[in-house]
Amino acid sequence: MVALARHLSDRYSLVTVIHGVTHIRTMQRRAVAVYVAFFLLVGSATGVIVTTAQTPGISFENPDHELSSGDAFEVDGDEYTVADISESEAGGGGGHGGGGGEATVTGTVERERTTEQSESWSNGSTVEVDGGEWTVRIEGDDPDSFTLVEELDRTTILEDDPNADNETYERNGEEQVAVTDENGETRLVPADEYFPAPEERSYAVGDEFEYGDRTVAVDAVSADAATLVWTATETVSIEVEQDSRVTIGDTEFVAHFQDSSTLVLSTDFESYEAQLAEIDRHETNSDGLWRVMIVSLLSSGLFLAMAFMPSRY
Repeated sequence: MVALARHLSDRYSLVTVIHGVTHIRTMQRRAVAVYVAFFLLVGSATGVIVTTAQTPGISFENPDHELSSGDAFEVDGDEYTVADISESEAGGGGGHGGGGGEATVTGTVERERTTEQSESWSNGSTVEVDGGEWTVRIEGDDPDSFTLVEELDRTTILEDDPNADNETYERNGEEQVAVTDENGETRLVPADEYFPAPEERSYAVGDEFEYGDRTVAVDAVSADAATLVWTATETVSIEVEQDSRVTIGDTEFVAHFQDSSTLVLSTDFESYEAQLAEIDRHETNSDGLWRVMIVSLLSSGLFLAMAFMPSRY
């Protein structure tokens, strides 16, 4: 009887322990469920905030210039033109207000500028004017003019004359041309008599004449050279990138492309810097919320795994 009573007592104690352990595990699972629900709620809330929050961009209420391709504008009394605004694919991430780095917008601003150019002709040099070659001749120690002397194309003249040989001859120290008359007789004619006198053109300081595709003026003449000057128009190009500082004339602007066809130029740097700071804060906050969401989801998964770990009892 004593042994039976002891055996029943041991079985009752084991049942009591198992019942207690089961009760504890039930309480633990309820606590885990609360924690899991909490972390899922936090993760979901932060996920909604991150995905729905609107990223601030760069904008100006009253920009100095709002331009499209082809628009003209004035800076410091000079006229400029937006020659081009183009969008191209980019390889990496974008900057402030850029969007995702998938495309890059750039532009070109141009200005037509008049400049004075010059060219020097040395005494005795050969220059090309009106399709022919001319020799520059300057005489005297203090000249105020120079002369262009035509260089005759003697070879072409001889080839065009059927009565003359195509080359000249040296006789008695003098250049001669062999010419056949109508009787078939050949005689030698001095080259200076056969060839026409070269054309001469004289220009003084201040004179103008056509040279190439422009009108030039004689600016100065010395014993060594003549100086020609003229005005020419050249195009000055300024490349503009997204959210960059660009100097046009004597004025510095911040350049921002609102879209792929609109360029904004503003001198309100205070507003620009404030917007950059706001974007930085937004990015910092977004990074923090992403971390909270990830940690919350990982924590909820960890608690679930712990709740369903097998028991030793």
